[in-house]
Amino acid sequence: MTIALRGLATGLVTSALALGLSACGETASTGSFKGEDRNVAQTISNFQSDATSANKQKLCANDLASAITTRLKSAGGCEAAVTEQLKQLDSFGLTIQSIAVNGNSATARVKSTWSGKSRMATISLVKQGARWKISGLPSTQ
Repeated sequence: MTIALRGLATGLVTSALALGLSACGETASTGSFKGEDRNVAQTISNFQSDATSANKQKLCANDLASAITTRLKSAGGCEAAVTEQLKQLDSFGLTIQSIAVNGNSATARVKSTWSGKSRMATISLVKQGARWKISGLPSTQ
């Protein structure tokens, strides 16, 4: 794997994990969502919970899309990359603002807060089999 590709893959994990951690073990609420939107919200909630508990096995197997975990294989593997990134992150809160599902892809607008600052981000997800998985964080504002 080239340094640029390794940086892209680990950067994606860093961004994803930064959005996944939450203060005091809270998880993103899924209550206001229905149908596939609720399934997408549940994936984000599970991701946040797994990141908060530093469960690298669940993060890699259940939460991150295969495209991400495949890219991380050459960088020492998903679990190794996740372990390193978890060591560098502080806790913060996460709120799902909206979800848009389009076939086997979805986006979720989330608001994260850490160190007293709020940031909006769009999380991309892809449906793999019967499960939604996080495939990227293409934009933050």
